Amino acid sequence: MTTDSHYRELLAAVRGLIACDAVALLRLLPEQVGEAVLQPVAVDGLAEEALGRRFPAAAHPRLARLLASGPQGLRFAADAGLPDPYDGLLANQQALQAVHDCMGMPLHHEGRLWGLVTLDALDPKAFDRIDPGRLQVVANLLESGIAAQQTIEALAARAAQAQAVAQEHWQGGRPRELLGKSAAMNQLKREIDTVAASDLTVLILGETGVGKELVAQRLHARSARSARPLVQINCAALPETLADSELFGHKRGAFTGAVADRVGKFELADGGTLFLDEVGELPLAVQAKLLRVLQSGEVQRPGSDRLLRVDVRVLAATNRDLGHEVARGRFRADLYHRLSVYPLLVPPLRDRGRDLLTLAGGFLEENQHRLGARNLRLAPEASAALLRQGWPGNVRELEHLISRAALRAWAEQAPGGRWTAIELRHLGLEGAAEASAALSAPAAPMQAAPGQGLREVTESFQRQWIEAALLRHGGSLAAAARDAGMDRSNLLRLAKRLGLQRSG
Repeated sequence: MTTDSHYRELLAAVRGLIACDAVALLRLLPEQVGEAVLQPVAVDGLAEEALGRRFPAAAHPRLARLLASGPQGLRFAADAGLPDPYDGLLANQQALQAVHDCMGMPLHHEGRLWGLVTLDALDPKAFDRIDPGRLQVVANLLESGIAAQQTIEALAARAAQAQAVAQEHWQGGRPRELLGKSAAMNQLKREIDTVAASDLTVLILGETGVGKELVAQRLHARSARSARPLVQINCAALPETLADSELFGHKRGAFTGAVADRVGKFELADGGTLFLDEVGELPLAVQAKLLRVLQSGEVQRPGSDRLLRVDVRVLAATNRDLGHEVARGRFRADLYHRLSVYPLLVPPLRDRGRDLLTLAGGFLEENQHRLGARNLRLAPEASAALLRQGWPGNVRELEHLISRAALRAWAEQAPGGRWTAIELRHLGLEGAAEASAALSAPAAPMQAAPGQGLREVTESFQRQWIEAALLRHGGSLAAAARDAGMDRSNLLRLAKRLGLQRSG
């Protein structure tokens, strides 16, 4: 039995003991310093987006009071006047409406505060006949279940030697999590946990925007190198003239402008992990130099005769079909086989089912704090519309869409409202079906205007084709270049010449 199903069965048992409209199990995040933050680990009767939320106790006075309430728990009066963290999050509602009867209690494990259970009902008298003895039975049931699950998780972690360690993101701040409980995501997580504890090179495959960097983070965090650096380099933004310096460093005076010694990414990652993002974009000359380092484990800075031995685990990611690129002579076969010792395919968003709503809930939570908005919630028709989309831009496309919708809804927010509903009009998806059909429709034959020569007609076609390809791939120049059968840099030059003004 998985952790998720174990906790869901516990909540189902709770609803059998106490009739209510929603129950949630929230865990106190251990890595938070100086503040209490609660994370839902299971919900019953709440919308799925609740699983993507994080609830700082300082921002939710009801949860703060429950944490401090002691073993007897606390029931809030109907006129308590405190904002409810679940306003607008009840499942199976015809309309968003307020919760009227709320209670909960803290839960402990090994003598320490573990989290909370909360129970909510629309009927303000739903909990009138609940006696303290039944609440104690609920607390005992949950704490016993939590203790059993903690034991199972500890044994599994030791057996796999893959204990997750809090790791600061290479760009600073707390890293995002690899959210999702669909079959596709559960399979991916199992694959990650299988290979993480080894030192095998992993090639992370997937479309643009699926979250390949989060997979790299999880691999590193669950490896024996987790206490050492995780260093990222974006190969798509690596000019061939500077590749040696970025990857291997240089000695002062090695070339014009080298006014000081520089440490390369391989040396920075010594003892840890090096993540080569968009590795399929590397020029062939750089691929040969990278292969030598992977084979020998030795780095030689340009301008230096000294060989430096490095101990680095390499993770690579690409949205290209590298096997196809090898066949076309655009990627070295020996480097491809060196990198793809253990390939991992990240599923696209369209294959993750209702995980989409969990991801949307997480993005709404981020935007809620960023905007200072009050309880951003998805309206039922908005959730349904999100589930109908094809998501060619994957999680990144969803994130940007949710950010735009949150801003629009926040701008319309009425003073004093208990929550802000994200409606279909805020998402701007009403015309998405028509646009998708237009993109997939066969193009009409090019017709030359009177007086147009072959060059003008060709450039007009090229301009239209590139614009359509960029729209189809969410603005990704690399993906458009693959469709065109061109090198990315060549397509960029052509786009600029045609006046499209695309940046690299």
